[in-house]
Amino acid sequence: MRITCIGGGPAGLYFALLMKQQNPANEVTVLERNRAGDTFGWGVVFSDQTLAALREADPKTAGQILDAFNHWDDIAVHIKGSTQVSGGHGFCGIGRMKLLNILQDRCTELGVEIRYQSDVQDDADIDADLIIAADGLNSRVRTKYATTYQPDIDLRQCRFVWLGTTKLFNAFTFDFQQTEWGWFQAHAYRFDETHSTFIVEAPESVWQAAGLEAMSKEEGIAFCEKLFAKVLDGHKLISNASHLRGSAQWIRFPRVVCKRWVHHNGRAPVVLMGDAAHTAHFSIGSGTKLALEDAIGLARDIGAHGGDLTAALQHYEATRSIEVLRIQNAARNSTEWFENVARHANLEPEQFAYSLLTRSQRISHENLRLRDAGYVERFEHWLGQRSGIDKAVPPMFTPFTLKGLSLKNRVVVSPMAQYSCVDGLPGDYHLTHLGARAMGGAGLVFAEMTCPSADGRITPGCPGLYTDDQGAAWKRIVDFVHAHSTAKIAIQIGHAGAKGSTRVAWAGIDQPLESGNWPLISASPQQYLDGVSQVSRAMTRADMDRVREEFAAATKRALAAGFDWLELHCAHGYLLSSFISPLTNQRSDEYGGTLENRLRYPLEVFAAMRTIWPQDRPMSVRISAHDWVQGGITPEDAVQIAGAFKAAGADLIDVSSGQVSKKERPTYGRMWQTPFSESIRNRVGIATIAVGAISEADHVNSIIAAGRADLCAIARPHLANPAWTLTEAARIGYLGGQGVDWPQQYQAGKVQLEREFERQRSQAAAGPGMSALEQANKALGV
Repeated sequence: MRITCIGGGPAGLYFALLMKQQNPANEVTVLERNRAGDTFGWGVVFSDQTLAALREADPKTAGQILDAFNHWDDIAVHIKGSTQVSGGHGFCGIGRMKLLNILQDRCTELGVEIRYQSDVQDDADIDADLIIAADGLNSRVRTKYATTYQPDIDLRQCRFVWLGTTKLFNAFTFDFQQTEWGWFQAHAYRFDETHSTFIVEAPESVWQAAGLEAMSKEEGIAFCEKLFAKVLDGHKLISNASHLRGSAQWIRFPRVVCKRWVHHNGRAPVVLMGDAAHTAHFSIGSGTKLALEDAIGLARDIGAHGGDLTAALQHYEATRSIEVLRIQNAARNSTEWFENVARHANLEPEQFAYSLLTRSQRISHENLRLRDAGYVERFEHWLGQRSGIDKAVPPMFTPFTLKGLSLKNRVVVSPMAQYSCVDGLPGDYHLTHLGARAMGGAGLVFAEMTCPSADGRITPGCPGLYTDDQGAAWKRIVDFVHAHSTAKIAIQIGHAGAKGSTRVAWAGIDQPLESGNWPLISASPQQYLDGVSQVSRAMTRADMDRVREEFAAATKRALAAGFDWLELHCAHGYLLSSFISPLTNQRSDEYGGTLENRLRYPLEVFAAMRTIWPQDRPMSVRISAHDWVQGGITPEDAVQIAGAFKAAGADLIDVSSGQVSKKERPTYGRMWQTPFSESIRNRVGIATIAVGAISEADHVNSIIAAGRADLCAIARPHLANPAWTLTEAARIGYLGGQGVDWPQQYQAGKVQLEREFERQRSQAAAGPGMSALEQANKALGV
């Protein structure tokens, strides 16, 4: 093949040498617009896993790179005069110029032609069988064929400058400095025998307030030297970006995501690679890693498809884009963490550092334990002391006290609709369902959404608290939970609004009843499923008074039934949610328009319930923190919503999202709604419950330890396994003690579980050719 690579960065050079190595008959040319010795930036970072991929692809190049690497294991976090250190992270640093020199020399050795000072203006002039567009962040090729590639470029909120220093850091160092304008942070790491990279970053608003926009390059560097004088220890900061002047050296990171990576220009396929195709924030050190792995992936696919270039490119785009998206999602989490340092800085230094280490959600609690067991044990001991226990305990098993109620651990059984009532009356099914989960180890068990009136139900199978018989039935269940477990039990009260009068889930979820429908009300006239659902009518003042009193009456019955905790449902498009979201509230009176007005009626209902519910028992509110639809509730709105309920007397916010409109487009993933919980908890200063794809003890431990929530609600895993909490305790080797209560009747099962999981852990630790850390990293994709 005749191959031309536009761009002589790591992606273009490495792909060139791999293709020449694969078949010496390939004619491979690299066109680089700069001179041979030009480069910008300082050092780059790889993980140990990336090095393994390089060794497999080309051992000789990998050996040269490894010989030039500086390796370290520690991450050091400096904030507020405190230093927190965690080890076992396995990073390597190398100078960008050194890396390029190695790749250039290897290309020359294999017979690749490198043409420097070749500034390609248009691929139309290139005669080749395959064109690689590795022309960087500001790719001309990507711009030319944007209709095919469909790039999405998101400029992030922080400004950063990439500097160097002669201070040699022995750990990957993060230093945080608070100024009168806000927080600045430095990312620093050693990459050779004489220099370290030193990246300074701050939110745009802080950068502007500090006056850096108006400073010369020299003045900006002097500002940073003074700000980070302690960690620099007398060393100077250096810039090698001689082509930039003044504030131009400070840039905002562009997150690039392309829907397609391959375009055929009529003569040859043009393939994006490296920063031209995607970017990942420097805080997880993945830009160069992704570029090299792109090259490895495409070269491998071309070799595997025996000359069928079209099939190779299809496979490359389909598989590589998914892996890159995983990295980019982690990088997005990391980016957002650094954009919100002011929020995290409210945490104590120990928890702040833990939050930083786990910010991408790819490094978990147990993964940290494998990297540095001593660090995790010390942190667990510290966290235990904060919870009143003077010993190390997995975070999910620390106690939690709210008002006059103490929970033995941080696990909550989510309220999950069961559609198994007759006339709103919970019966033996609910006794068994909730009783089993209370005995299964969770600290708090939620009954499903329970309605304050018959016409407030979602389906005819939903429970109610609008008759005394229903109150008595709930008391039977509450009494059972209290008598046979150490769990507490909560009731969630909500009105279905426009989403009511539908069939039970297994008969057609959200579909209207075939007969026996009841009239629906909501903030404004609404049809949840266009052309299918009933149309609700707007509530009158009389309706609002009636429904408010129905919520109050249900609260009285919940109190009489003995529930430990009360929650008001203001999420998911149900009645009170329909007032809050602008998608469903088009009222022109004092209950519509601004967010303050849209909150008015939900707050009236809350106040009526709070007056009845004892002050020493917790009362929470579930909200939708994001409608996932343009023009709907945003995470910033959610902070205001939570603040309003806190001011009204709420003790905790149960943070969910979506289900307000069928037009929603959520971004799913592990723990995908946890960032909303973290934002509300640490900005509003109120306890939260995190929900959404939390399915392992490792998830719960990481969320609680990092201060992203106070409790974690587990839904579907609790349907599959009522004893999920006890099972997960055994899985992580926590054999009992604080937060874990096995019913005496289940002790034999406990022993069996412990033996089985211990056997699995022993097998994993003895895996052929892999350390426990390597296996954990492989399992996590780290």
